[in-house]
Amino acid sequence: MRIEVRGDGVHINGYVNVTGKHSRPVITPRGKVIETIEERAFAEAIKKNGDITVQLDHDAGHAYARTSDGTLTLKEDAIGLHADVLITDETVVEMARKGKLRGWSFGMYNVQDEMESRGEDELPVRHVNHLDLDHISLIKDKVPCYAATSVECRAGEDTYIEQRALDVEPELVIVNKPDYTEYENRLKAL
Repeated sequence: MRIEVRGDGVHINGYVNVTGKHSRPVITPRGKVIETIEERAFAEAIKKNGDITVQLDHDAGHAYARTSDGTLTLKEDAIGLHADVLITDETVVEMARKGKLRGWSFGMYNVQDEMESRGEDELPVRHVNHLDLDHISLIKDKVPCYAATSVECRAGEDTYIEQRALDVEPELVIVNKPDYTEYENRLKAL
């Protein structure tokens, strides 16, 4: 994750999740497993969902960016799910300045998977082949590790959102754009 604080907000980019990589043990509707998101699962999910939002710590109460207005761009490439985000919310910009944004996470539902049995003392591997991508989330207060997971039920619906995080140390860059307003005004006056 790369975080750049600029004059127009905070620009964040990086990989939300790497496809084909085994997770640490996670609790899922199928029990405790090792999980991997298979290639093309994110690409198909992005095509299906008309508007994916960016949340903070999986709080659905506020969307800080979204694909429908261009403040969030998502793509799956040969590595995994990549995000480019522009957030102008002053609270999030200040969190970024102070280095409080710790990583990424994502929420998924309508998961189609295959289970792979392993040795008697080993956890099975859950291969996620298809999913609906509900949101991606910036992590501030939660632990941003792929093993950290929770399963939520949205009010009034039977849709279970499984949340996953990737443990990657963010890189913070603060871009201080010089203010040339005084010089520009003097040039205009001349």
